[in-house]
Amino acid sequence: MKSSFSLVYLLLVLVFFSHITWAVKGNLLCKQTDIGEIRPHSVTITEFGAVGDGVTLNTKAFQNAIFYLNSFADKGGAKLFVPAGRWLTGSFDLISHLTLWLDKHAVILGSMNSDDWPVVDPLPSYGRGRELPGGRHRSLIYGRNLTDVIITGDNGTIDGQGSVWWNWFRRKTLNYTRPHLVELMNSTGVVISNLTFLNSPFWTIHPVYCSHVIVQNVTILAPLDSPNTDGIDPDSSDDVCIEDCYISTGDDLISIKSGWDEYGISFARPSRNIIIRRLTGHNRKSSGIAIGSEMSGGVSEVYAENIYFFNSSTGIILKTARGRGGYVRNIYISNVTLVGVDTAIFFNSNFSQHPDEFYDPNALPVIERITFKDVIGDNIKVAGLLKGIEGDSFRHICLLNITLDVTTKSPWNCSNIQGYSTLVSPETCEPLKESIYPKHYSDCYLLPNHLRSSARHLAKETFPDIRS
Repeated sequence: MKSSFSLVYLLLVLVFFSHITWAVKGNLLCKQTDIGEIRPHSVTITEFGAVGDGVTLNTKAFQNAIFYLNSFADKGGAKLFVPAGRWLTGSFDLISHLTLWLDKHAVILGSMNSDDWPVVDPLPSYGRGRELPGGRHRSLIYGRNLTDVIITGDNGTIDGQGSVWWNWFRRKTLNYTRPHLVELMNSTGVVISNLTFLNSPFWTIHPVYCSHVIVQNVTILAPLDSPNTDGIDPDSSDDVCIEDCYISTGDDLISIKSGWDEYGISFARPSRNIIIRRLTGHNRKSSGIAIGSEMSGGVSEVYAENIYFFNSSTGIILKTARGRGGYVRNIYISNVTLVGVDTAIFFNSNFSQHPDEFYDPNALPVIERITFKDVIGDNIKVAGLLKGIEGDSFRHICLLNITLDVTTKSPWNCSNIQGYSTLVSPETCEPLKESIYPKHYSDCYLLPNHLRSSARHLAKETFPDIRS
């Protein structure tokens, strides 16, 4: 009879999980934003001499328009309207209380002349350019120390024309790190929505040291062989919502970062409270969702749900290494569908690229309380390649209700990790075989103890004759 109760209890717990998962986030839920909010002042880029022929360089027009609109920042804000056309430009700065609005057939084109992308200082949490020592080229659309910035439209397009940068990178003729397509630094109240982003020279959307960021309903595309064209990379940022996006690029679709080795440890600004939902996409060589490898400032409270990745190298990856330090904890990923993915879940602890020789090889990352729940996969080569660091602690890794159709004879490969699993097929590796139920709910992130007592109480009410 005790075993009968245990089965009922387990089933009821699963029912509870399916209904309450996202209630625990409380005020972290993404809020719908009224991007159509009327700014009291509005101008069109053509009023400042811009020509949308795809040939005329319009950098001065964008700069002058935004300089003019800055006078309205304390008067309710302003809107810069970009009509249909092909608007070639170099890098330009945004201002606070601004809406940059692209019409349906508007295309902002990044200049293919590197001189139109100024060189700026490296990020303090990286200590140097990510690719090369020294500075880095500034993003096409850039802003720092801003409040209330909206980049949106009627599905207009921002095209970085990155092929020239990819060629320079491959030929090793660059003097500085490539630019992002959009980068906002030290800013709060950022909304990026209803746009298509194409062919970024480097990472596409990069909020760094930001708070309260929403990225909604965007499409991000780059060739599958384009180098390092990540989709969305929240970096040392908090309260970030990414939802309803389609991404197909040459690198990670989403990569959560927080600084590089000793610079990230010293800067000590984590990425936290990040929500990802209703994300679809694929790539050839990288992952759907990545954490790291630059995670030295810490990453925590990441929630991802309703994810669909197809024809990709990896579904979910954690990237770290000796010398990174920092932590990754309290990660919850659920309702994931994978089709034609080489490796469903990957912990790679051998990302050994470092900014310089001054990193501390004894700085080990703390990896703990990572939960994967409700994952299904078809035509998967490897269910899990979970490699920790010898002498380190990757603990409380929890797998619940995972079913993968795996095509290889060795579906799991694990070392230097510890955790639990329930309802996993194919059967998981030895370090994760101990059941979550009944002793380890409290060790698994977002599988809290109060659900156990609630489920037990419900089971007793439903089946009064069953004794525990």
